[in-house]
Amino acid sequence: MGLKQERDTGGDGKVEREPLDLIVTNFNRNFTGVSATAAAVVARQIARYNLHLAGRPLPGCPKPVSLRAAISLTRQSVRHRPVIWHVRRNSEMLAAIAARDLLRLPIKTVFTSSAQRLHSAFPRWLISRMDAIIATTERAASFFSRVSAIAPHGVDTERFRPAANRLDCWAHSGFPGTMGIGTVGRIRPEKGTDIFVEAMIRLLPSLPGARALVIGRAASEHRAFEKTLMARVSAAGLENRILFTGEIPPEKLAGLLPGLSLLVAAPRYEGYGMTVLEAMACGVPVIASNTGYFAGFIGNSDCGHIADPNNAETIAALAMQMLSSENRIEASGKTARDRVVKHFSVDGEIEAIDRVYRSLCGYENKPGGTAAR
Repeated sequence: MGLKQERDTGGDGKVEREPLDLIVTNFNRNFTGVSATAAAVVARQIARYNLHLAGRPLPGCPKPVSLRAAISLTRQSVRHRPVIWHVRRNSEMLAAIAARDLLRLPIKTVFTSSAQRLHSAFPRWLISRMDAIIATTERAASFFSRVSAIAPHGVDTERFRPAANRLDCWAHSGFPGTMGIGTVGRIRPEKGTDIFVEAMIRLLPSLPGARALVIGRAASEHRAFEKTLMARVSAAGLENRILFTGEIPPEKLAGLLPGLSLLVAAPRYEGYGMTVLEAMACGVPVIASNTGYFAGFIGNSDCGHIADPNNAETIAALAMQMLSSENRIEASGKTARDRVVKHFSVDGEIEAIDRVYRSLCGYENKPGGTAAR
C-alpha cells in the first residue's frame, strides 16, 4: 500500500513522494446518499492515493476488498506511519475501532458526518473514539465538541453535467411525455414522497405533457406507505403520469437527470441532500424543502426555491412558476450548474479531506509539508 504524499527532501526544491495508506469503508449494501458522497470522493482520490475500498462496491471506484483483506493490508503497511481508515457509518466506525484498539493496528480513523441533529448515545460513543471528525456544514459541526474540518460534500461535475439538448435527452429516456419532473430517494415519510405525490396531483392537470417520476424504492417496512401513494395516484386518474420507477442504478441516473425539467426534494428531514446538487450540476432547476443544506445550495440565486416540506400546494405553485417557459427552465438550469461548479465541486471537498489526512500523519497543513519527526 502507498498513499502518495509529497514532501520536501531537504530544501533543494526537489519533492519526493512519501507513501501513505488509505482504506475507505462502505459496508451498506444499498446505494444511499452516504454511498453517493463517498463514491464521488473515492473516484477522484484514486489518482492521489494508493486506495483500497473495503466492503461493498461503489460506482467508478476500485473493486472492493473484504474487511479481512483490509485488516491484512493494514498489517502489511510500513509501521512508522499510520494507515488512514475513512469511515462514514456506525458499523464502519466499530470495525475501525476494533482494528485499531483490539488488533493494535497502526490506524488513524476519520469520520465524516452530515447529520444535523444530535446522534444517539451509541453513535456518540463511537464518534468520540475517532481520531478526526469532518462535518459537512457549520450546523452539523455544532453537534460535536471537536471537529477537524468543515468540508461540504461536492459533486463530480464531469460525471453530472448538462445534456447538449435537454428535450432530446428526455425524449431518449424511455419515459413518455415532453417534460420530466423527478424526485429521488427512498420512498418513506421522512423523505416526503407523499408531499411530492400530492404536489404532482395538483400540478399535472395544468401541464398535459409532463410526467412525474418517483425514483427510488421502498424498504419492506415502507411498502404499505408506497401502496397508499399508488392508490392516491390511481384515485386521481394519474397512474400513467406519476410513475414509480423503482431504484435506478447510479450510472443510469446520471444519464437521466439532465433530461429533467425540474427536480423536487421535499424531505421532512435531511442531513445534506446530494440529489439536489447532482441535479443542479446537470443544469436542472430545483425546489427543495427547508431542511438539510438545500438553502445553502440555492443561496440567493434564481436556480430554484426553498419551500415548507409539508405544503404540497405551495410546492405545486412554485413548480408551475419554474416550468412556465422553456427560457425560464434553461436560464435557471444554467444558474444551477454555474453555482455548483463554483461552490460545490468535489475537488474542494477532497482538498479539505486531504488536509485532515496530512495532519493526522504528522504533516504540516500545506501542500508539500514535511513530515513531522
